[in-house]
Amino acid sequence: MKNIVIGNDHAGTDYKNAIVAHLEAKGYAVQNYGTDSDASVDYPDFIHPVASDVENGKVPFGIIICGSGNGAAMTANKYQKVRAALCWTKEIVALARQHNNANILSIPARFTSIPQAIAMVDTFLDTDFEGGRHQNRVAKIACN
Repeated sequence: MKNIVIGNDHAGTDYKNAIVAHLEAKGYAVQNYGTDSDASVDYPDFIHPVASDVENGKVPFGIIICGSGNGAAMTANKYQKVRAALCWTKEIVALARQHNNANILSIPARFTSIPQAIAMVDTFLDTDFEGGRHQNRVAKIACN
């Protein structure tokens, strides 16, 4: 079974629920670290566990969702082995995977529709890192 983690704030609850249902139908085991409410919460509380699981190799990929996607991505990118990509189209998602080896997809709930978000998730999971000339660049992202 394929494992993935997801985290969201109040702006992303409906998105998270739709994405989880979609992923489970595709055979994924989804660990939900997100809120299940639309009551205001602090997004870092729900993003740190996702980034930690990716950082520690517990799962290869994570999905994070907040209103703009920015706060979630900023939080996740504090982790040395995380490359969280803020994306709003499938094309940007594909490039984030192909060229940047993104391992967390950050979705801006207030700027995408649920069908767009699901399509972005599919692109994220179905697109491989190209390596090659991009590998050296990705290696320079981490501050070891």
